Amino acid sequence: MLIKPEDRPAGLPPRSVRAPMQVVAYTGSEPQPGMRALAVEAPVNLVYGSVPHAVMMATPADLEDFAYGFSLTEGIIETADEIRATRVEAGADGLRLHVELAPGRLREHLARKRAISGRTGCGVCGIEDLAELPRAEMRDAPNVRVALPAIAKALDGLDAAQVLSAETRAVHAAAWARLDGTLVAVREDVGRHNALDKLIGALMRAGTDTAGGFLVITSRCSFEMVEKAARLGAAVIVAISAPTSLALERARAHGITLCAIARADTLTVFTGAERLAPGG
Repeated sequence: MLIKPEDRPAGLPPRSVRAPMQVVAYTGSEPQPGMRALAVEAPVNLVYGSVPHAVMMATPADLEDFAYGFSLTEGIIETADEIRATRVEAGADGLRLHVELAPGRLREHLARKRAISGRTGCGVCGIEDLAELPRAEMRDAPNVRVALPAIAKALDGLDAAQVLSAETRAVHAAAWARLDGTLVAVREDVGRHNALDKLIGALMRAGTDTAGGFLVITSRCSFEMVEKAARLGAAVIVAISAPTSLALERARAHGITLCAIARADTLTVFTGAERLAPGG
């Protein structure tokens, strides 16, 4: 059973809107008018205590999941119980996502606070030094084996689970699958980092054991996606698009199996092939 998306609080913007448009052919035939669903992109200001921390451009849905996942992958928390509560305020200039931390955690966060103002899903805009690039703590990735048919099953199921993508064709998705390929949770967002943070938050809140399963993302796999996966404790990443060179470097450093360019009949394995098992 999928971990369902959150119920939408009253007063939040919708996930999508419909806009008038015209389809224009290169051949010069008459334009075809119609309506098109567009994914909503809204500024979300994450606030810890009363102190703003980051402004992320995100889809205004599953924001409590986002609060948990973002807080973990930013190194603000280590466990779900270090967040006491969350609430969302809608204003004329965007959304404020208030995160109430346990007192000790809040003191630690404020002592090393950094403020960033990002574009859609940007996770490094605003850092002041190369040493501040996100690096998850080194840990031993779980010793799991994933059968190739399970990956194919997860990819097939993900198509049907991307409701907002089917409507708008403008969002990314991140999913967690069990070792048999059954999807546990799927989250979507205009930002690929945000989609992964929302997924991580959903898994944290549900208490999902991530030692036995694998991560599927519909976007390219950048180094930060690998760092977030490492914070989650994922042993295997399957990406629809290609990885970057730094993503591969970080996957090797974390001992993560990195598969990419995943299609219905093939995928490309860049590192950690020993975790993959043939069908049977």
